[in-house]
Amino acid sequence: MARRPRIPRELTTRPFTLDEARAAGLTLSALRGLAWRRLGSRLYCWKHVPDDPWRLLKGCQNMLPADSVFVGRTAGWLHRLELRPADPVEVAVPGARLRSRAGLSVRHVGIEPGETVKVRGLLATNLHRTLLDLCARSTVVESLIALDSACRARLTDREKLRGYADCARGRPGARRFRKLVEVAEPAESPMETRLRWLLINARLTRPEVQTNLHDDQGRFLGRADLYYPGAHLVIEFDGGNHRERLVSDDRRQNLLVNAGFRVLRFTAADVGARPDAVEAQVRGLLLDHRPGDDRRVEVRGRSVGRAQEELREAGQAARILGQVVAREVRPLGAALKPQASQRPHALLVRRELSRRHLAEHSAIVDRELDV
Repeated sequence: MARRPRIPRELTTRPFTLDEARAAGLTLSALRGLAWRRLGSRLYCWKHVPDDPWRLLKGCQNMLPADSVFVGRTAGWLHRLELRPADPVEVAVPGARLRSRAGLSVRHVGIEPGETVKVRGLLATNLHRTLLDLCARSTVVESLIALDSACRARLTDREKLRGYADCARGRPGARRFRKLVEVAEPAESPMETRLRWLLINARLTRPEVQTNLHDDQGRFLGRADLYYPGAHLVIEFDGGNHRERLVSDDRRQNLLVNAGFRVLRFTAADVGARPDAVEAQVRGLLLDHRPGDDRRVEVRGRSVGRAQEELREAGQAARILGQVVAREVRPLGAALKPQASQRPHALLVRRELSRRHLAEHSAIVDRELDV
């Protein structure tokens, strides 16, 4: 019969270090048993301890030097940004007393005293320094996600970010930080930020974010994830909870379409795997818009405004064609068939003309229409 593992009570409520385990009477071989989980180098917890980043970070703090500071994504999570705090845990340690290991990324940089803050007992870089570090070490879109998250949580605003950008000139990440501050918005989710960055990176006009939409009577219809007011184009991102909100989303879309808005919906698969298609669809609807158009309702794939425009163009072409026929075609028809009536039918005349004559008269029409 297998022996039951020894479980010290003081180690069942939080993560603990290898030294703490040995002090409680456990060996390294015992920690490799099924009763324990390894969280990182020299850091363990009991298997029934729930996953809790706060407990993990407090456990890490116990094994780190006293002047260590949480930085990067870990610090961002402490500031309530939508980031993963422990993949790996990021910490700055002055000097070279500690090296990176499994689950722990160590940076040997100095942090100014005025750039740190305590969050529930954990020492971390303040918000603006954290955002600057993310701009220096993360991708552009990940950096923008962090800035958007800070704006949405109202932890800062554009003016404060601009002020810090001026003070941080010349530091790593400062150039990117300064540029992204100008496009940061309070997006509702990281994927909405990714969608918006896709459009910005494609050189399209920057859309508005989280815009309230109303009909002509001023009734509230909904809030658009992204919105191009000039084209009355609403862009929605359908996240993981779209299935639960399908009925309400469909009703809201019907209200928007009936009020003259155009709606495009995209998913994470579209943004991640089909960015060119997303860009093409948005660009197509933006190019379809013409200044002076009112809100347009889609009818059989075309808007009412567009259909009226096409009718006006067709009428203008018909008038010009009639003038060309009267000026050019009818005299030629009379010369070809003198025995016919002085006013031959247009169809009869066209049959008598050669392809060369038709091409010449088509060119005349094109010049008149200026196409």
